[in-house]
Amino acid sequence: MPAGPGTGAVADGGSLGGRLESIRAELPAGVTLIVVTKFHPAPLVRELAALGVRDVGESRHQEAAPKAAELAGLGLRWHFIGQLQSNKAKAVRGYASVLHSLDRLSLLDALADPEAEPIEAFVQVNLTDDPARGGVAPADLAAFAERALGTPGVRLAGLMAVAGLGADPAREFARVRELRDRVLLPVAPHATGLSMGMSGDWREAIREGATHLRIGTAITGNRPDPAYART
Repeated sequence: MPAGPGTGAVADGGSLGGRLESIRAELPAGVTLIVVTKFHPAPLVRELAALGVRDVGESRHQEAAPKAAELAGLGLRWHFIGQLQSNKAKAVRGYASVLHSLDRLSLLDALADPEAEPIEAFVQVNLTDDPARGGVAPADLAAFAERALGTPGVRLAGLMAVAGLGADPAREFARVRELRDRVLLPVAPHATGLSMGMSGDWREAIREGATHLRIGTAITGNRPDPAYART
């Protein structure tokens, strides 16, 4: 199994703790930093926990589930940030507190559970004209949010988006903020969150009002060989 950066290891410009602190130092109060640990082994997540990280992001259920189980005693808050298959929805809500990729009605129906602790969910917005990119089209956002509000076991948290390749991230994120203010908040006034900004564009996201950042390699260093996740 390839090892992730260890304690004191120098990778991509410094130690794990140093990279983490350099980003924390620039964060405004109230912004949630989610450290994305996809393809990194559980020991790296344990190191992050020792450094004070409590919000961890994963995007593959088959990797996230055993990692969350192994680290159950650390008080971590798991965020599922990848596209989620409907048939895995109930399993994911067993360990994840937050879903950042609520993108279709079939997934919303799969998450419905009047007996379960509500999962916080960000509606993923598709900022492109390509439906294959995933996400709810802006024109459908109000109706989708209304349906989500009526779904037991789901609590709307806000909007999530990924800036398109080659696009101006500041402009993309400004559009997400405008959609929240103009379309989502009249339907769900409590859903003020904006999950946007990753390793390459988190500063632009902050300037446009991001409340949740999903940052991986800028903190964890380059991902190890993903083959480890299949072992």
